[in-house]
Amino acid sequence: MDNKTDLIEYLLRLGDSTLIQGQRLCQWCGKAPALEEELALMNVGLDLVGQARNWLEYAAELLDDGRDADDLAFRRDERAYRNLLLVEQPNGDFAVTMLKQFLYDAWHLPVLQGLSQSSDERIAGIAAKAVKEVTYHLRRSGEWIERMGDGTEESHKRMLAAIPEVWRFTVELIAFDASEQHLCEAGITPDIASVAAQWQAKVEQIFTSATLPVPAAPNYFYLNARKGLHTEHLGILLAEMQFLPRAYPDATW
Repeated sequence: MDNKTDLIEYLLRLGDSTLIQGQRLCQWCGKAPALEEELALMNVGLDLVGQARNWLEYAAELLDDGRDADDLAFRRDERAYRNLLLVEQPNGDFAVTMLKQFLYDAWHLPVLQGLSQSSDERIAGIAAKAVKEVTYHLRRSGEWIERMGDGTEESHKRMLAAIPEVWRFTVELIAFDASEQHLCEAGITPDIASVAAQWQAKVEQIFTSATLPVPAAPNYFYLNARKGLHTEHLGILLAEMQFLPRAYPDATW
């Protein structure tokens, strides 16, 4: 692959992950445990959808095949998506949702901080704006992990049950492939090892504060979202998310 192809692939990974995580959070609308939490979840979800538009718009411009960000979001099939396996997993209970969000945020923030120093000015600008939002996302999700992990007997039990449910999907947060390595060497993306180390340190800090065990880092999962190999949950989510744009492709709002 050349750098342009690698960059398109990377932008799709960023855009798809923020889009799918945002969609999952918005599924809590009308179901959150408290009104304040519903508003907070929706705000985080909208932040992520806005970031997704920025990444997918850039990807569409580089693809230059007539598609725009909406086409990339709503008119691709499951195998064309490059989002992290972690974000496509079902919401589960509130403990599962917040653990997914925290594990994602703890990775997302150092990625964006590194991208804000990118040699690609467009990427640096998008990332610098997103850093402000994701700094809040991580603070909020980290506080919830501490609150539930070191809270009541019931909340602690639910956090313990949530960890094995989602932990195996974190392998993609600390692994990289040749495409990402090329972009890193070109100064476009941050050092993968540094991001993985920052993620691990933040997870250990919050889990320890929350009186939760830190599992061993996963080193393998049989699916690979970088190659479009997803769990069964993504297809179901896309069927819901894409229904209107596919049913009424010429509709305007």
